[in-house]
Amino acid sequence: MIRADGPMPVSAYMNTCLHDPKHGYYATRPGLGTDFITAPEISQVFGELLGLWGAHEWQVMGTPTALNLIELGPGRGTLMADALRASRSVPGFHDSLSLNLVEASPALQAVQASQLADYASTFTPDLNSIPTGHTIILANEYLDCLPARQFVQDGGDWCERVVGLDTNGELVFGLATDRAPQEIASAGGTALELQPGLDVIIDQLKQRAEAGDVFRALLIDYGPADSAPADTLRAYKSGEQVHPLAAPGECDLTVDVDFARLKRLAEAADLSVHGPVPQGRFLLSLGAEARLNTLAKAQPEQADTLYQGIQKLVDPNQMGSRFKAICISSNGLPAPAGFEP
Repeated sequence: MIRADGPMPVSAYMNTCLHDPKHGYYATRPGLGTDFITAPEISQVFGELLGLWGAHEWQVMGTPTALNLIELGPGRGTLMADALRASRSVPGFHDSLSLNLVEASPALQAVQASQLADYASTFTPDLNSIPTGHTIILANEYLDCLPARQFVQDGGDWCERVVGLDTNGELVFGLATDRAPQEIASAGGTALELQPGLDVIIDQLKQRAEAGDVFRALLIDYGPADSAPADTLRAYKSGEQVHPLAAPGECDLTVDVDFARLKRLAEAADLSVHGPVPQGRFLLSLGAEARLNTLAKAQPEQADTLYQGIQKLVDPNQMGSRFKAICISSNGLPAPAGFEP
């Protein structure tokens, strides 16, 4: 593509490497547990607490008889399997559910279908394909994979970073000559990342709110709470960080999430926003410690492993601070669990 059309923006490079239907990373070699590992794979408590959180918010909504339970980017289905197992004890919750999985990877869809074989689930390309109504949306480490445009200051002017070819035909970063968008031109600092996908998600939530949907969207990911990411593009292969241009299509590409911008977009769309709050604080407020004690008592031989998993999720020096939780809702609902003042 670059040989034919010239350098491409970093966002186009990310999108192609991750989602090309023939050679893209998610289409051919989903690396959960090998290239990277997510919170649900670290501890079952993560998914269990999110499942109980969803059941609680369903009760807050007045226990509607029909509820869309949606997960964006369900990975191997571990989070949802744990969530559904834990929430089975909540009377009436499962009877109300319509389970929808927003997943672009055919390989991962097959894994999810097997993991969630006991539940009737529907695969869908995006939120707009799911009917409006009462809705709970869960998304863990989904936003960080949305392609990001990168901009840097060069001689006082903002330029977009692109991926091109050097004289040896190897991939290399460069700068475009086109003028940067006004949103970038007025930014401070010397570098900035912008994920257009955040605008898309908020627009989809806004449409649901305008259609009368009553919803909660719980989004958990990593990134700063109150500042814009600059140059955070990273690649992971076989558990090791590698250069983002080293193995296109063979490694996971990720960037930090701009939670401050996500919050501004949601508020501008007249949606209710709570957070972001550190993941550790959020999980502890939902009862992570109590759940750990219950599991350790039932499985004393696994107590150390269970403790280490929870410790990694909540410790500020591990995932507890770097990861954030934010909840975006339709208006008229009280503060969601885990986000109370």
